[in-house]
Amino acid sequence: MAGTDELFPGGLRDVRYGEVLLLDKTDEGTFSAQVWNTLGLNDCPQAAWDALDPAAIAAERGVLGAVLNGPRHWVLDTIVNLAPPGPRTFDRFGELDMSLVATVDLGDELPDGGTYVERRVVRDTIFRFRAGSDVYELHAPDGPTYVLQAYSRIVDADQTIDDLPRLGERLALPDGWTFTVRTLDRDLDLLSTDGVATIVQDELQNTYQRVDRVTIDAMAGAAS
Repeated sequence: MAGTDELFPGGLRDVRYGEVLLLDKTDEGTFSAQVWNTLGLNDCPQAAWDALDPAAIAAERGVLGAVLNGPRHWVLDTIVNLAPPGPRTFDRFGELDMSLVATVDLGDELPDGGTYVERRVVRDTIFRFRAGSDVYELHAPDGPTYVLQAYSRIVDADQTIDDLPRLGERLALPDGWTFTVRTLDRDLDLLSTDGVATIVQDELQNTYQRVDRVTIDAMAGAAS
C-alpha cells in the first residue's frame, strides 16, 4: 500500500514483548487505558518483567491502576502503520523502556477480565500475515471471525508457537464457537476500521482481532 510504513519488515512472528496498561477516566467519565509496549526497544527480559509493581506504577503516574499484560509473542508477521508520521512517546517502567502504541476504549466500566468479550483498541494499523503462514481463527456463531494476533505466557508460562495448532483442544469455547487452523496461500491483511480494532481474548489470554476489513488479495486467498 502506497504511503504506508511497514514496521519491522524483517518479521515479527514469535517476537516476544510485554505491555503496561495505564487505566484512567476520560473527560467524558468513561474509562480508557494507555498501552505501553516494549516492542523494538527490548525483548521483555523475564527478571525485569517480574520486578514490575503495578501498584507502584499507578501511584507514580497518578492513574487509577496499572495492568501488566505479558509476556506475549506475536503470531502476525509484520505491522503496517497507517497513521500520519509523528514523534513516538517513550517512558521507562522499572528497567524496561516502552513506547505508547495504542489507547483502549473501556466504556463505562472497568473490564472484569472476561473471555470472548469484545474490546475496542484505538490504532490505525494493518496486521499482516504472510502467504505460507499458519493462522488460528475463532468463529462466533453470529458471524464474526477473529484471527490470533498474539499468544500469551500469562496463564501458561510454557506456551509456545508450536502449541498453537492444538490450541482449540484446550479452549472451553462458548456455545457455537469454533477454532480452526489454515495455511495462507496469499498475504492476509487485517485493517482497523476508522482507526479502531476490535479484539477478544480466550481463557489463556491469547488475543485475537476481529476481521472487519481485509485487502482484496487477502479475501481472494481466503476464498480459494
